[in-house]
Amino acid sequence: MTKIADLKTFDVSDYLDSEEKIAEYLAVVLEDNDPTLLAAALGDVARARGMTQLARDTGLAREALYRSLCATGNPSYATIVKVMQALGLKLVPQPLTR
Repeated sequence: MTKIADLKTFDVSDYLDSEEKIAEYLAVVLEDNDPTLLAAALGDVARARGMTQLARDTGLAREALYRSLCATGNPSYATIVKVMQALGLKLVPQPLTR
């Protein structure tokens, strides 16, 4: 019998190893229209790509990125745009389906 303490902690960033997987993950997250979830998901992608490199690419401090891009973070729109650009991604508006 396996004990819970023996199980590996799941981290989605371990599975975000291609542009397609990253895009699909963020597309699913954006469907929820939850800014907190988006910040956390961007943090997952940032960890998968490398937070230190993202800090260099955005000009933001690594520690500030960790704080902003977590479930309790509250990044500004400017930070989200910088992170998305540095990750080679863009937000695309689509009409809501009814």
